[in-house]
Amino acid sequence: MTIRPDTHLDRSPLNALVYDALVIGAGQSGLATGYHLQHAGLKFVLLDGEEQPGGSWPHYYDSLRLFSPARFSSLPGFPFSGDPERYPTRDETITYLRSYAAHFKLPITKARVVGVSKTNDLFMVRAADDRIFYAKTVIAASGAFHQPQIPKINGEETFRGRLMHSYEYKEPTSFVDQRVIVVGGGNSAVQIAAELSKFAHVTIAARQPVRLIEQRLLGKDVHFWWWLFGLDTSTPKSLKGKLFRWMVSGDGPAVLDAGVYRKALQQQKPDQRMMFDRFTQEGVVWSDGTSEKVDSVIFATGFQPGFDYLAPLGALDKDGNALQLEGVSKTVSGLYFMGISYQRTFSSATLRGVGVDASAVVNHLKTAVSLGIGRISSSQEASLAIAEV
Repeated sequence: MTIRPDTHLDRSPLNALVYDALVIGAGQSGLATGYHLQHAGLKFVLLDGEEQPGGSWPHYYDSLRLFSPARFSSLPGFPFSGDPERYPTRDETITYLRSYAAHFKLPITKARVVGVSKTNDLFMVRAADDRIFYAKTVIAASGAFHQPQIPKINGEETFRGRLMHSYEYKEPTSFVDQRVIVVGGGNSAVQIAAELSKFAHVTIAARQPVRLIEQRLLGKDVHFWWWLFGLDTSTPKSLKGKLFRWMVSGDGPAVLDAGVYRKALQQQKPDQRMMFDRFTQEGVVWSDGTSEKVDSVIFATGFQPGFDYLAPLGALDKDGNALQLEGVSKTVSGLYFMGISYQRTFSSATLRGVGVDASAVVNHLKTAVSLGIGRISSSQEASLAIAEV
């Protein structure tokens, strides 16, 4: 499915098409939201800057697989096809998301949002090409996986080797026979390091040792047990949520493993070391004071929030995080969020979790629309006319 350019937007404020809801982003969160908006019978559109829907998935490394089986990795109303017990690849996931959008004929317009403003109860959403969209409510579903986060480390600017974020990493063959450090201890860091170790000398550098959790328990993937007992779809403050947090608690992020990564770490392919102290021109200085020449450093250190276009609304804190509670803005009425980690549950930012969150957000949004949020007054028509000049 190719995202269409907008062809029907009348920029005259007196005749402007005003949506009940405008969704920013057509990745997994935006698509799930679109599904529930469609079933609610609301007039809506999804805006996305890419040529096709899929969010961040097309930008991930080639060998990425979902960490949950296909059975537990579907958006609402449209299960993954094929073996439900397999772990879908990146490309399978991209195809699934595009098929999802096409199957439900979700209205997606290609537009990169650069700003959102609000006059009384009406949102004005501006695209990079200066098109303007009007909506009674806005759902920011642009995701938390677009702006790489790289920690500041002394000497970084002098390092002559290659520095990159996991977001830029695609495949291992360009690292053959290199000395590589992967910074981070989460799923992506371990998966990339294990893959690279077949081609290069690789070390995982992190603040704590990698913490592995068994992927399978009593012959079933752990996601089956989490689903059966409703653990990872529970709210963090609920009894089940507290139990789940206790089960996966520990120092550093938990990495799901069916035995592959444990074996690789035992064979020191990759090996592990505590985080290095600083960069030199040729490499790094480890915490024990020893220096080592390094060719490449890959940061698998997560992402920063990507809601800059909302900053003028006062919807973000000083670090750019959404001021929200369970997807509802704390500071701007009619503004919602989707795809934030731990937004409502432990699985909020995952394929299996966004559907539940989208349902809750749309239910709240329907009430807002029914109460008249977004109605255009005569004075507002005048202010919109001025804004269009």
